[in-house]
Amino acid sequence: MQIQTRYNYEKKWTLTDENELLKIIEEEIGDADVQGTLRYVKEVISKGKEITIGSCKFRKQQAQEK
Repeated sequence: MQIQTRYNYEKKWTLTDENELLKIIEEEIGDADVQGTLRYVKEVISKGKEITIGSCKFRKQQAQEK
């Protein structure tokens, strides 16, 4: 699954690899369970929803943007 991210101040979604996703989540939530949070993000976006953690939004890559 391809995941896109966008901070509140950005206008465009960016395709983000898993290592970068872990860094973003760690910046946003601190010392909490980063791996568990990423699993939760993947679960939510697999259903076609967006999720916001801190100031960053996550979504599954849209079909027309491949």
